[in-house]
Amino acid sequence: MKRVENKVALVTSSTRGIGLAIAKTLAKEGARVYLAVRRLDAGQEVANEIIAEGGFAKPVYFDASKVETHMSMIEEVVEAEGRIDILVNNYGSTDVQKDLDLVNGDTEAFFNIVNQNLESVYLPCKVAVPYMIKNGGGSIINISTIGSVNPDLGRIAYVVSKAAINALTQNIAVQYAKKGIRCNAVLPGLIATDAALNNMSEEFLEHFLRHVPLNRTGYPQDIANAVLFFASDESSYITGTLQEVAGGFGMPSPIYGDAVKK
Repeated sequence: MKRVENKVALVTSSTRGIGLAIAKTLAKEGARVYLAVRRLDAGQEVANEIIAEGGFAKPVYFDASKVETHMSMIEEVVEAEGRIDILVNNYGSTDVQKDLDLVNGDTEAFFNIVNQNLESVYLPCKVAVPYMIKNGGGSIINISTIGSVNPDLGRIAYVVSKAAINALTQNIAVQYAKKGIRCNAVLPGLIATDAALNNMSEEFLEHFLRHVPLNRTGYPQDIANAVLFFASDESSYITGTLQEVAGGFGMPSPIYGDAVKK
C-alpha cells in the first residue's frame, strides 16, 4: 500500500524546486495533491505531469501578496474533497537586495518579509486545523530553514521569519495534539535548486561545503522524503519536531571547516 494513499494534500509554491519535489512525491505515494500556486497555467502543467504518471493533482490559486488566498485555497480544497489531511506550507521569500544585516537592511522590507512569510503559514493553518479536527486529525509540515537555528551574517528578515515559524509549529503541535493533529517543521540546508545555485559563486559553494559533514548540497528530493515521512503514519508518534535536513551543517565545532581537507 502507498504511504499516503487517498490522503488529501495541499502544497504551497509547488511548481519548481522543493515544492515540486514534495508534490510529486506525495502524489506518487497515493495522495490527492492540490498545487497552491500563483500561476495556474504553470500549476496545470505540473498537474498534467503528475496525472500522466498515474497520480492526482490539481492547481488552486495562491498568491502570497494576496492575504485572502491563504485562506481561500484551503476552502477550495475542502469544497472539492470534503476534507484536508496534509498541509505543506512551503512558501518562503526574501529580497536579496534589501534583506541584509540589521543596520544595512531595509526596515520596511524586513517587516514585509517577516509578515508575508509568517502569514503564509499562520493563516492556512488557522483555516485548515478546524477541518482536520472535524475529520479526526491531520498532518501539517512547515518548511523552515537551517538558518532559523544557526544565526547568519545576512538575510535577517528571512531567518527571523523562519524562526517564528518554528515557534508557531511547536505551539500548533502542543495545542492540537489531542485532536489528532501533528505539526512538524523541516529545516533545509543548502539545497541545489536553480534559485539557490544561481545566487552563489563556485568559491562560496566550495567554502560552504567545507562546513557540511556530508560534503554535498542537498537535493529537493531530500526535503520531499522528510515531508513524506511526516505526512505518513510512519511518524504518527512525532509532533513538534524541527527536523534539520542539512547534511550536518551547524553541528560540528566552528573550526571544523578550517580543518577539513578537500
